[in-house]
Amino acid sequence: MKAHGRLPWPVPDELDDAARALREQIAGGPRAAGPQGFALTDADGRLHGPFNIMLMSPDVGTALQELGSAIRYKTALPARVREIAILEISRLRQSEFEWYAHSGVGKLAGLTADELTALHAGAAAPTLSAAEAVARDVVRRLVVDRDLDDPAYRTALDALGQRDLVDLVTLVGYYETLALMLRAFRTPLPDGVEPVFP
Repeated sequence: MKAHGRLPWPVPDELDDAARALREQIAGGPRAAGPQGFALTDADGRLHGPFNIMLMSPDVGTALQELGSAIRYKTALPARVREIAILEISRLRQSEFEWYAHSGVGKLAGLTADELTALHAGAAAPTLSAAEAVARDVVRRLVVDRDLDDPAYRTALDALGQRDLVDLVTLVGYYETLALMLRAFRTPLPDGVEPVFP
């Protein structure tokens, strides 16, 4: 079986029943519907990125992919806020796969080339809305400081509302988990995709 970083990289026929069912949830679910910001699989049907890791432990992987699907498709977070948050985590954690995947999804959500450049550099992006800028600050505080102090919490609550703030904090935890998994298992980028972090 072909390797993918530190893990096997199975084609669909090499999966057991539990892993095959999980693969179908991922490759046949909402991530596969509509416009694609990135390729979920290679030409032989092997899953890219964190999705291959999930196959190695199907019960945990199923729960993880369901959480990710809920964050992507069932929260009230506006698509731009969601993608800004994911890209900010990707930059802070230098998570190459997540930057690759979500810069594409971010474009579909309406992020401009200038906004993506600013996000990648950690620079101010004056075209972000007030709520988008607050969401970005929340992510930075949670990733770097591991907390929201009272003034930052009140600012976030006023700008985002309680439900969106809960969804945003959950999103941070989920994508931090993915960044850790991708790093620990040395998950490579798809062929032809160049790294963007030093």
